[in-house]
Amino acid sequence: MKIWVDSDSCPRQIRQIIVRASIRVEIKTVFVANVNIPDAKNKWSSMQLVPVGEGEADKYIVRNGEKGDMAITRDIPLAADLVKMGLLVLDDRGSVFTADNIGERLSMRNAMTELRSYGVMSKSSGTMSNKDIQQFANAFDKELRTWQNNFEKKIDFGV
Repeated sequence: MKIWVDSDSCPRQIRQIIVRASIRVEIKTVFVANVNIPDAKNKWSSMQLVPVGEGEADKYIVRNGEKGDMAITRDIPLAADLVKMGLLVLDDRGSVFTADNIGERLSMRNAMTELRSYGVMSKSSGTMSNKDIQQFANAFDKELRTWQNNFEKKIDFGV
């Protein structure tokens, strides 16, 4: 059982929550990015540097993630791949990606990307409010507890 963090775009506050949780519950956590992430190294957390390039962190997580692991990413195509592999996947706002909702989320992401390419919409600023951070912390804690219980009972995540 391992937590994978797509760290290239993961906000610092979210990384800190994940590090504290990995230490608290003693779960190995791997932060994957093409730049060194401060404070990601301790007994339970490690940093995996990948080459600079589009999707390198994503490829690493897909190659190394295993059914039953957890992943944190805002990258919806990566989330879709990981859900298909049987990982529990959350975004940095605390939303859970599932087999039931990932298709809709991927379609919405593709539509928004197309609208931005036509100049109809601008890209979101991506700044996180305290409410966003608290929402992630609450959802992550809930999913982490459920995930641990399911893992201990060897319950399949439905994939």
